[in-house]
Amino acid sequence: MNLIAGLVTPTSGTLSWWGGDFATTGGPGRRLGFVFQAPTLMPWARVAANVRLPLDLAGVERTSATASTDAALRQVGLADFARHFPRELSGGMQMRASIARALVTTPDLLLMDEPFGALDEFTRQRLDGELSTLWAARGLTIVFVTHSVYEAVFLSTRVAEMGPRPGRIIADIAIDEPFPRNDDFRVSTTFAQHCRQVSTLIAGADAMA
Repeated sequence: MNLIAGLVTPTSGTLSWWGGDFATTGGPGRRLGFVFQAPTLMPWARVAANVRLPLDLAGVERTSATASTDAALRQVGLADFARHFPRELSGGMQMRASIARALVTTPDLLLMDEPFGALDEFTRQRLDGELSTLWAARGLTIVFVTHSVYEAVFLSTRVAEMGPRPGRIIADIAIDEPFPRNDDFRVSTTFAQHCRQVSTLIAGADAMA
């Protein structure tokens, strides 16, 4: 994930973004956003200020930045919490604020590094559903890292499975199921079959490690 975001330089080989090197990112149709494992919100700033931060750093005019911030908060269901401080939000709401901060720049590629891993299962499943709906509405590409087989199958159109030591892609599995996906999909035979396939490949990779 850090390689894709340009935060780490490859020791060998190359990475291409939109047909070029990392300098090709940032322009129209080539914007990138990143959601980390923890919300990483500024505790002294209200939710709206946290979400607006990337636009402030980019020097976006305040009226335009405020409008974009309001739109991002509406997209994640936090419009009524713009004036709250992070400490006044639940863990799931803090993560929504972090997602809104990534969305405020209207990215075309969104990187998400285990964003729901520390949440309880109920909240995690709810946010998975909300993210799936948001993805469909925005039409952006999301690279989502997770250690949960069930989360990977529920969210993905494609699961790239990595093996350990050295890290490498050992399988590329298409999850060719229609959207939107809901709780009915979670309990379907099709869902169970996809999960079994992914789990079997993981077990095989662990055995070879």
